[in-house]
This record gives sequence, structure tokens and C-alpha cells, in this order.
Amino acid sequence: MSRKLELIVLAILLIFVAQFIYISSTTNAEYGGADDKPEGVIEEITGGTYKPIAEPIWEPPSGEIESLLFALQAAIGAGVIGYFFGYYRAKKNYENKLGYKGKSKSEGDRHSL
Repeated sequence: MSRKLELIVLAILLIFVAQFIYISSTTNAEYGGADDKPEGVIEEITGGTYKPIAEPIWEPPSGEIESLLFALQAAIGAGVIGYFFGYYRAKKNYENKLGYKGKSKSEGDRHSL
């Protein structure tokens, strides 16, 4: 990377870190997801007669472990997607270098008879 690009990335990173520290120190917000919010709204609308139609098979012992499993799932998914992007990009590069475009149409027609 060029020196100018490194400085720009560093400046953006510092801005985000400063915002995070400022917001974390000035607010009294708790970390929490939105999983329970719809249930409360539905209970409010139906007058408290809401009953879930399914129960989880296993619940993690704490919210931190649940967050860890979610992050792990996202990382695995990103890895799979990244692998295929890299695979097809490398395949395209090798095809362009070698001048190979796969089977020709006439070759495929001969084998289909």
C-alpha cells in the first residue's frame, strides 16, 4: 500500500475507535439483541395470549456463548464465500493466461449424440 492510503485507513480507523470510546463512556446502554422484542410486541397486541409454537433444542448457557457461536457461524460463512470467490477468480486468471475457455461448442455437440 502507498503511504497516503495507509494514512487514510489509519485516520478512518482512529475516527471509529474515538467514536466507540466516546459512546461507550457517555451512555449507559446494555449490550443486547432484538430477539425478544417481537415477542413483547406480539404479547402487547394479543393481550398476553401469545404462546411460542416451537422451543429451541438447546440454549447456550450465557449470552456471551450465544454471541460467540453466532460470530463463529458468520466467520465460517464468510470463509466459504471467500473461498469460492478466490477459486473462480483464480480460475478466470489461469484461463486468461493459458487462453483456455473450456470445451468448444462443436466439441460438446459431438458428445451429446
